[in-house]
Amino acid sequence: MSEEKSAVPAWEQRFRAARVWLPDWAEDAPDRALYVSNATGTYEVYAWDRATGAHRQVTDRPNGTTDAELSPDGAWIWWFDDHDGDEFGVWRRQPFAGGPDEEAVPGLAPSYSAGLALGRDGTVVVGRSTDEDGTTLHLRRPGDAEPVEIYRHAEYGGVGDLSHDGTLLAVDHTEHGDAMHSAIRIVRIPAVGTAAGTAAGTTGGSTADATGTATATATLGTADATATATPGTITVETVAELDEVTGRDEPRGVACLGFAPVEGDTRLLVAHQRTGRWEPMVWDVVTGAETALTLRDEQGRELPGDVSAQWRPGAEELLVEHEYEARSELFSYSLADGRLTRLETPRGTVSGATARPDGTVEYLWSSAAEPSAVRSTTGTVVLRAPGPVPPGSVPVEDVWVDGPGGRVHALVQRPAGSVPGDGPLPTVFEVHGGPTHHDSDSFAAGPAAWLDHGFAVVRVNYRGSTGYGQAWTDALQERIGLIELEDIAAVREWAVASGLADPRRLVLTGGSWGGYLTLLGLGVQPDAWALGVAAVPVADYHTAYADEMEALKSLDRTLFGGTPEEVPDRFTASSPLTYVDRVRVPVYISAGVNDPRCPIRQIENYVERLEQLGKPHEVYRYDAGHGSLVVEERIKQLRLELDFVRRHLDGVSGETAAGTGGDANGESA
Repeated sequence: MSEEKSAVPAWEQRFRAARVWLPDWAEDAPDRALYVSNATGTYEVYAWDRATGAHRQVTDRPNGTTDAELSPDGAWIWWFDDHDGDEFGVWRRQPFAGGPDEEAVPGLAPSYSAGLALGRDGTVVVGRSTDEDGTTLHLRRPGDAEPVEIYRHAEYGGVGDLSHDGTLLAVDHTEHGDAMHSAIRIVRIPAVGTAAGTAAGTTGGSTADATGTATATATLGTADATATATPGTITVETVAELDEVTGRDEPRGVACLGFAPVEGDTRLLVAHQRTGRWEPMVWDVVTGAETALTLRDEQGRELPGDVSAQWRPGAEELLVEHEYEARSELFSYSLADGRLTRLETPRGTVSGATARPDGTVEYLWSSAAEPSAVRSTTGTVVLRAPGPVPPGSVPVEDVWVDGPGGRVHALVQRPAGSVPGDGPLPTVFEVHGGPTHHDSDSFAAGPAAWLDHGFAVVRVNYRGSTGYGQAWTDALQERIGLIELEDIAAVREWAVASGLADPRRLVLTGGSWGGYLTLLGLGVQPDAWALGVAAVPVADYHTAYADEMEALKSLDRTLFGGTPEEVPDRFTASSPLTYVDRVRVPVYISAGVNDPRCPIRQIENYVERLEQLGKPHEVYRYDAGHGSLVVEERIKQLRLELDFVRRHLDGVSGETAAGTGGDANGESA
């Protein structure tokens, strides 16, 4: 490494080092692959011809690109074109070998994406979500001049998968109004030549005629079997429905994992929560037959935690992904005899895996101490980003703390060279987003940067997190935000009592939902924290609901049990703006001006109130959406956060480079 490189702080080297995501490959042309990398300093889509070893950058946009798919024949790369990170746009496509981009499905207006399915015969299903139309699905078959609408509903849903022969479509939907527990509908794709604008039933719910045959309306979303479809729509027949929410006292979610990759095979791999956690089963959507999977390890013990799966080529085996207590592992499952075979992976986190036609499995792996790489079960590294490997960090320690809703799992890291008994240390509580997500034993440049500056880092998988069973995830009801903070408070109490954390130097920070919990925590627990650093947060829940994308409106209605008009007291009780007058410590906020998830107006309302109250705060606004895909921007943001903490907290390392919240692109107050 050159002197110039070695002069760059380790935390910054981690951000600058190029990364690659797990490659995806074309089903009928497995040597053609695509992946996402930040090799140029911005996350973009790349094509990889594995036969020749050639790599080619596909997209090149100022604020980056990450959503892309390969057509089954490998001829086309589809990518989603939004505006500066606002997630609102259209699909475009480009030849795999290179060439000009073209609008992939002319005739569809910009929208939020609700999924995409590309059939082997050229059939395309595009999912769209807008505030005006809710969820709509649009079909374009080979030879069609324009797409036709085949589904419409006010509640959020999306494209699940097309069957291998393109005749069946799985639709994930929440027509029942519970966004935490989706249902699945299977519809038959009309044959090429079916006229648009014919009579239809509904997709809002299947109905049966005098012969008992179930049909569904393609567009109206109401149970009216005599309705007439509007121009530009066609009838789709409902083949099957899997709904474990409607009429149930205890709702259970189901989700599409994909049709079997075999011609004429009507089996669908489904994730379900019937046993109180996510696990897979096989459902024949035509016969209705369900096959439960016996998932036991070498000692005959049932796998704890959440389990997912995907088909292996040929559909005789499954690739099983097991998540438990912030770590993950891989297995192969034989459908013939129910045998579960462990695939050796290092201890840590598998962030994605794919089974190749040659029988190998490729996976993206990392741990808190070791950077990510795309590995193979052959023991080789399949794909590594160009340039130097980023510096490693320190491993995590597992801590379990008794909380008001059960044992809370936290991941703890101490600065390099520190051992138990060295405290109390300045400590960052970095809160994960979601809320249906979890922190894991995986490599992350942000926490590593805090460690480099002498902080201990604590990450809490509070109630609402995934990976600990359905009851833990579903515990978020009505008292949103306040429930999670109770668990964070329990871990904070342990951190102080154990001697790890200095109570005078505790920083609460997070992004997205973690940013929301940061602002809420500063008001609800004003004596617990010395500083708050919130990125792209919810700050004013009433206004956030009004401005956010429809998918999040649907989630919020489920979490709170209604809209702000229907349950205003619940939204008020969970809104950081309600408690802003109680904030006693300096606050730093960063926000994307194009963010559709945590929109800028509600953040401005919170900042305006801070100003009126004379509370010390700094704000940084940047021209992107819910975070940035540009490496330099990410470095700038973390540098600003580090500098803010250094200036407001005693006894903190001053390793950061120059930069404050009051530069030309930010504001301080």
